[in-house]
Amino acid sequence: MQPLDVTPRVWERVLSVNAGTACACCGSWSAGEQATLALYGSLARRDLGPLTVAQIGQSLDGRIATVAGDARDVSGQGGLAHLHRLRALVDGVVIGVGTALHDDPRLTVRLCPGHNPARVVIDPNGRLPDDAPMLRDDGTRRIVIQAVERRRPAGVEVIRLSLGERFFPARTVLQALRKAGLEKILIEGGGITISRFLEARLLNRLHVAVAPLLIGAGPSALTTQRPELKLADCVRPETRVFSLGTDVLFDCALSEDAVKADVPVHGRASAGLQRVHSIGNAARLAGAANLTPET
Repeated sequence: MQPLDVTPRVWERVLSVNAGTACACCGSWSAGEQATLALYGSLARRDLGPLTVAQIGQSLDGRIATVAGDARDVSGQGGLAHLHRLRALVDGVVIGVGTALHDDPRLTVRLCPGHNPARVVIDPNGRLPDDAPMLRDDGTRRIVIQAVERRRPAGVEVIRLSLGERFFPARTVLQALRKAGLEKILIEGGGITISRFLEARLLNRLHVAVAPLLIGAGPSALTTQRPELKLADCVRPETRVFSLGTDVLFDCALSEDAVKADVPVHGRASAGLQRVHSIGNAARLAGAANLTPET
């Protein structure tokens, strides 16, 4: 496991990679800075096409909140800073309406330098109030995906989609956001929303930040609708492990493009990074039996 050292100069390099004006593999860096470039550089690259990444923070026992719904302090300060860095590297951040109603998130970048991404809420029945923090006008794009005919405040973009049984198909949501010009997308929550994108095989990467906390009961981090019965059929993604200080991050590559993004542009690998599973696993990720594509 490699600890990160997110110095101002290495974060400036990451932002330059995100802008398409630099690479993440060249230069003289400390071990912690190399780890930072390895983690965020693969997300910042613009040469491998669209990217969809999900992030979830959980306890040691796989919970994201207490039975009473308290979820604000599951992640430590290191995990929160990591989440803000992810926001700074994407074009849009997506949450479900349940998370928007319960947590009142702003979805802005405050714990690191970087631009605010477009804020997107999946709200099929138009439940989110117009005065929700994420819909406040601060110059950033705000998008509501809904099925009902409901007017929103001036400046809030509305994408209307046909509703399935209870949810929008994840693939339909992603296609609509790509059409809206969002190439790099962060699926931030909650666990149900992330699980639907995971099960639809739409995620390039999944970040699981584990905090040293035991909750005992409460909502689980990820629960798919069609779970596998045999461990041999479950996905074992190509995984790197990083220390965020207060939390431990599992960076899971779920597509061949994600594995390619970890390969340095100029053939220079960052030293000392722990890789949990072999590259050979990547070839079977796309056809993993428990991730059935949506129709």
